[in-house]
Amino acid sequence: MKTRITVMLLTLFMSFNFGFAQQDEECMNNLSLFDSYVKSKKYDDAYGPWMIVRNKCPKFNRAIYVHGEKILKDKIKNSTGADQIAFINDLMLLHDQSREHFASKYELGEVLEDKANLAYKYKKELGKSKQELYNMFDAAFTKDKANFTNSKALYTYFSLAVDLYDEGKMPAQDMFDKYDDVNELIESIIAGLTLKLNKLAAKEESGATLTKREGKLRASYQKKISNFEEKIVPSMDKKLGDRANCEVLVPLYQKSFEDKKNDGVWLQRAMNRMYAKGCKEDPLFLKLVKQKYSLEPTADTAYYLYLLTDDKKYLDESLGLESDPLKKAKLYKKLAQDLKKKGSYGRARQYYMEALKLNPSDGSPYLAIATMYAKSANNCGTKNFDKRAVFWLAADTADKAARIDSRLKSAAAKSARSWRASAPTKSDIFTEGNAGQPLKIGCWIQRTITVPNI
Repeated sequence: MKTRITVMLLTLFMSFNFGFAQQDEECMNNLSLFDSYVKSKKYDDAYGPWMIVRNKCPKFNRAIYVHGEKILKDKIKNSTGADQIAFINDLMLLHDQSREHFASKYELGEVLEDKANLAYKYKKELGKSKQELYNMFDAAFTKDKANFTNSKALYTYFSLAVDLYDEGKMPAQDMFDKYDDVNELIESIIAGLTLKLNKLAAKEESGATLTKREGKLRASYQKKISNFEEKIVPSMDKKLGDRANCEVLVPLYQKSFEDKKNDGVWLQRAMNRMYAKGCKEDPLFLKLVKQKYSLEPTADTAYYLYLLTDDKKYLDESLGLESDPLKKAKLYKKLAQDLKKKGSYGRARQYYMEALKLNPSDGSPYLAIATMYAKSANNCGTKNFDKRAVFWLAADTADKAARIDSRLKSAAAKSARSWRASAPTKSDIFTEGNAGQPLKIGCWIQRTITVPNI
């Protein structure tokens, strides 16, 4: 019996990547018991043996904390009143103990983040004020920002800052600073995930096939990026709302300008926010940009000067100053989007392709190029067949976007279907008699496609 228990425990320890610290038969037996109960979701039965191991052998195995969280969450869910509060507080304690006994497995930021999320979820039961909750999230952010990465926690942190501002308990500048703090952290998280995606994209580009694990990792990275870009950041902007419109920002920055005019971070954030909120027509925006440019010319300041003056030298300077490949890719995309709006499709495509070189896992440039192709179909070609053939190119380009970026798979597939429906039919190809032949598309596109075989 003892041999069988030992084998079971060795298997369990391997699954948690941690061996036991001491030979204690009672802890061994109870660990085996509560592990079996948890796997069967019999959390009430698991509680007793789990508490024995937790109290007697707190360093015995990480399963104490992994399974313990599940056990206590079930207790919290199925209790009320004083009992529920006691279980909530015990889970808070368990988070602290997990780091105390397995510090290498539980980062400080993650532990503080988990405790803050728990307190926020049960704020009414615990009687926590918004200030107390904010302080808990703020502790995670200030003490271990690198490991404060949970998207829900980051949104809640900023949301509480806005609530405190609305209650008159936080100055407007502090609220805006918190928006920038959180947004910059999110950008750094996205950048880290994107670099990992680009390594996988490079492997595929070389002709190699991703392993099953790499495929799962790619899907996970893309899902996390989408969550931040499509849910968290837009939700933050919605929460901020009119609290950051031009009528609020201009007087605030005018008032602070003299005191802050030598603070590069403040100038950068102020001009970025004014640009984002559509305040670039106000004279203060140019004043901020020129001041930042005089202190420290950056890619952003040069880009803003290019927008304000239309002087190409600032555009060249902006591209030259930016050394970070992902930031440079974003800059190329912004330039391409501006050119696309102006109808300068050829130059826009050039910049979109530069963005793709720097960030090959981002399919949005391909989708933008495909859209430009589709919009140009009526103007590219003399015959109706040739004009409609442009839609094949648009659809094929949208397919490229879907292949490299699963976040765009649905939108790209929908566009591709629509464009193929507008392309020549089999009957048209038969009449034209050019199935399988190359077809040169003129105007700004200057691409050759192959007419489908029928």
